[in-house]
Amino acid sequence: MRVTSRLLGRIRGGVHPPGNKDFSADAAIRELAAPSTIIIPMHQHIGAPCTPRVKKGDEVYVGTVIGDSDSYVSAPVHSSVSGVVIQVAPQAHPTGGEVLAVLIDNDGEYLGDPSLAVPGPWEDMEADEIRQGVRDAGMVGLGGAAFPTHVKLSPPREHPIDTVILNGAECEPFLTSDYRLMLEQPEAVLEGLRIIMRAAGAARGIVAIEDNKPQALKVMAMANRGGGIEVTPVATRYPQGAEKVLIASLLGREVPSGGLPMHVGVVVNNAGTAHAIARYFSTGMPLVERVVTVTGSVVREPSNLMVRIGTSFSAAIEACGWFTEPPGKVLMGGPMMGLAQYTLDVPVIKGTSGILALSRGETEYSIPSEPVCIRCGRCVDACPMGLIPTYLASYAYSEKWDAAARLNIEDCFECGCCTYSCPTKNPLVQLIKTGKKELARRKKRLESQASKVAASGREGEGGNG
Repeated sequence: MRVTSRLLGRIRGGVHPPGNKDFSADAAIRELAAPSTIIIPMHQHIGAPCTPRVKKGDEVYVGTVIGDSDSYVSAPVHSSVSGVVIQVAPQAHPTGGEVLAVLIDNDGEYLGDPSLAVPGPWEDMEADEIRQGVRDAGMVGLGGAAFPTHVKLSPPREHPIDTVILNGAECEPFLTSDYRLMLEQPEAVLEGLRIIMRAAGAARGIVAIEDNKPQALKVMAMANRGGGIEVTPVATRYPQGAEKVLIASLLGREVPSGGLPMHVGVVVNNAGTAHAIARYFSTGMPLVERVVTVTGSVVREPSNLMVRIGTSFSAAIEACGWFTEPPGKVLMGGPMMGLAQYTLDVPVIKGTSGILALSRGETEYSIPSEPVCIRCGRCVDACPMGLIPTYLASYAYSEKWDAAARLNIEDCFECGCCTYSCPTKNPLVQLIKTGKKELARRKKRLESQASKVAASGREGEGGNG
């Protein structure tokens, strides 16, 4: 057993919002029965969406591949129930808008797909085999970003990985799904970390847990009997769990602007992701369910639920006794980075770490019609990336895209510390998100134009031949 004694992780910037973990911290994970109809979107991850591999009338089983993509940055999607495909059609998505989805009539039998098989002892597998298994299982980051895990575990040779950080900080207020996994199934979480270390070629593993979770630190340290792993308390401060912040606070390495953790020899994975990977290598079951914290001041029985992918938000909330009063807002995720929902008829996806319902009194406040900055500098002090949020938001608002790019707007990971700390209630992070999306669209347009010009040039050369 090894646990680091000195407190690490004193981060640059950040804020300290009320944790509100007590709503669900003591609620043991319980299984939620899936509803009669399951809605499984074809896009649940960063990268290319999947193409449906099934059609109306097809019979599917738990673990059947129902969507996949030839793109490298993508992850297959599996059925979480057995039954018959009702239709393949656009459906409301918790990240906004509509996404092509497969609707399945749940037969209640939960029969596993006959093709599923235990991959074999991971200790005897090569790194490439482990990465392929991780991809086949549809693994993505379960902390909310949903980046395909096999891509993260496949750095180029010029960027070898020496350390894997397992993010157990769970700094987002209200959420306790990772906390409960570490308390209830610490061996599986650590087993997943060892598998990730082998796939990444890393000799060192660090489990980082905020120091406001002493029980999780104790349980994980007691379960840690393998070599090369440290269980480390880090300072409780939001956004401690952001991967670039964890790398800087634990290792003193700064990911360069526009860079990735692999550029400083590190891979960061979520505790829930490690648990899901361990489960796959021990049972052969791909990612078809996850732990979701259903919580908030107006939820009658805040809970941590093991939920099958495709279960509606309304079904999850109903399993928690519904609301004590009409909510002012329902979010997917926590209050800092969560996404507001306009309907509860959206499905739980791989990136759904929590469903948060807040009262009207907690969510009703006036937002200025135009940004009003009093030059107090609080957003600058709070930014963990050392950016100047007030300038970035102002440039986005006035559509000065080149100026925003010069101030490294793309380095913002949208933690919301700037908005939280602003005394005039400016929607800083929302404006910055808008700016990032517009710059991404501009980049895509330029690449498309360059591609057309290049293609035209090749055609011209052919004509002269």
